[in-house]
Amino acid sequence: MLLPKVHIKKILYATDLSENALHAAAYAVSLANLYDAGLTILNVVEDSPLLDEKIIGYVSAEKWEAIKKRNEEDARQTIISKAGGKAAIGDALENFCKTVQEDMVDCTFRTDDILVLRGNPVEEILKQSEENNCDIIVMGTHGTGSFADAMIGSTARRVVRRSQKPVFVVRLPED
Repeated sequence: MLLPKVHIKKILYATDLSENALHAAAYAVSLANLYDAGLTILNVVEDSPLLDEKIIGYVSAEKWEAIKKRNEEDARQTIISKAGGKAAIGDALENFCKTVQEDMVDCTFRTDDILVLRGNPVEEILKQSEENNCDIIVMGTHGTGSFADAMIGSTARRVVRRSQKPVFVVRLPED
């Protein structure tokens, strides 16, 4: 059997912006460096119709939309620049590269795009992987929750189950 040659030119790195998500970023950056691939960083601010209905009972629909929009912008700023004293994911990725340069001759990667979207995380990850013509999706998982989610988190599990692209799931540290 002849194995097909693997070409990875575009990587979608899905992050929830947690400290643990940097663990998965290390793999995304390493793959981007190894394959000289572009990296698209995606964060999805979850929309919840049930929560919307409950909140609108306490504040106006317009005020709730303004709050959601502000939170979306906060997430975008966390990725792109410094927000709330936390290093931006972009800075963290660059720092990661500097740290591992001793082990790697060149740790270079290019960021094709940084996306902060609102919606269902699974749907947006799948949609962006197709729209951006990504060759692989890299994401972390906490693996917490019900027995079915013991080995892989529910978002990651649903992405793996439904994706037409390969998905590289990184188990995140528990501390």
